[in-house]
Amino acid sequence: MHAEDLHEIASRRASELPATDITHPFGEDWDVWKVRGKVFMLQTEVTGTSQVILKVDPFDGQALRSQHEEIEQGYHMNKKHWISVYPGESVDQELLRDLVTESYALVIEKLPRRERPADPASFRIE
Repeated sequence: MHAEDLHEIASRRASELPATDITHPFGEDWDVWKVRGKVFMLQTEVTGTSQVILKVDPFDGQALRSQHEEIEQGYHMNKKHWISVYPGESVDQELLRDLVTESYALVIEKLPRRERPADPASFRIE
């Protein structure tokens, strides 16, 4: 995946999910995607390289980092619960869309039931 595609594909998927908003609390260099006020995805190029930062189950994050050189611990985030995805050969559109969806599901499942815009189980990737 090319650098210019990384943000476009991730943004497109995030905008398809219910009740999402894009904000810029850290300045125009950071796109911060939220659902019901909770962050599920960040996008930036502040390090000189495009990256998408996503919430992840710790076990899945460890496996993803070992399988894909373009996936590392989350930049400026909790290293156990967040990953950074960079452009590269081993990250394709389907994987990136799945990772955005999974991050969203992890966040909405922690919301009180009455605030959930959807059933988190309906977004789970098996």
